[in-house]
Amino acid sequence: MGYLHIATRSHLDHLLNKRPGETKLGEMVQVVAAGNWQQELAASSARFVLLGIPEDIGVRANYGVGGAHTLWEPALKAILNVQHTQRLNGEQLLVLGDFNFRDLMQQAEHADVQRLRELVAEIDEVVFPVVRDIVAAGKIPIVIGGGHNNAYPLLKGSSEGAGKPVNCLNLDAHSDYRIMEGRHSGNGFRYARKKGYLDLYALVALHENYNAQEVIAELEADPGILFSTYEDIFIHKRLDYDSAVGNAIAHTRGNRAGIELDLDSIEHILSSAATPSGVSVLQARQYVAACARNVNAAYLHLAEGAVKMKHGREDLYTAKLVAYLVTDFIKNVPV
Repeated sequence: MGYLHIATRSHLDHLLNKRPGETKLGEMVQVVAAGNWQQELAASSARFVLLGIPEDIGVRANYGVGGAHTLWEPALKAILNVQHTQRLNGEQLLVLGDFNFRDLMQQAEHADVQRLRELVAEIDEVVFPVVRDIVAAGKIPIVIGGGHNNAYPLLKGSSEGAGKPVNCLNLDAHSDYRIMEGRHSGNGFRYARKKGYLDLYALVALHENYNAQEVIAELEADPGILFSTYEDIFIHKRLDYDSAVGNAIAHTRGNRAGIELDLDSIEHILSSAATPSGVSVLQARQYVAACARNVNAAYLHLAEGAVKMKHGREDLYTAKLVAYLVTDFIKNVPV
């Protein structure tokens, strides 16, 4: 657990832009002391726990473009600076902190794919116990940053924290169900399912162009997996978007379910696999809100986004988008 960096009140205050006559969310959020965070977390009145995973090793281990490590701090600032209101009570949120993976990131800088995948497996072992402890304390993790490889330790930690397998919904252009060839951002759900942490899996708006036929055939043959494609929804209009999301919710209702959103599924959002053709920001927000309202949420995970890519492209609006998605989730989970 030495990699976990506990957020301090002084650091959060440094990120706040206070204004007279207003109360920002960050002025009301809860924090814990580093020495006994598990006990303080369990005793906290907060329902949600914010956690950052600033790494892009899993993306690069899947031959993607680095940059996912840049989202956490700007997103945290954006979240802290929204308004504390009756609809959005900052006391519901505990900011736990983030993982300090700088040493692993340095090791990854000139590593080959095999070594990158070994480092991803190390990240798995660091992340899942923290998630397990959050879930076991009766809280709902909200996780930001890093590649979609982190779905695996989130599902493992949620399953172990709850004492049984969990379900999962995923709005994503990619199934992330590639073969178990070593850990990376493209096979987290496969690993979780094969190891018994993930039971039912529902995918919304997969892109036909970026999912191999072998994987699609396997998804179709598995009764525990339900998926819709972007083309069926938006091109051929065989299925409307609300129905696709509703079907995914119905498929995973029952056990607790992780809510996954890969930011590369949204048009023009800076990410490792940015797309000119995807769902809109509005549709992504509707997905998060609908899932929060209608499933027994195990966690929310916003993956793959960035504010600066390794090739130099920048877009600070990604952080503000994350703030909208996080607050949509908090406001829509039933009391």
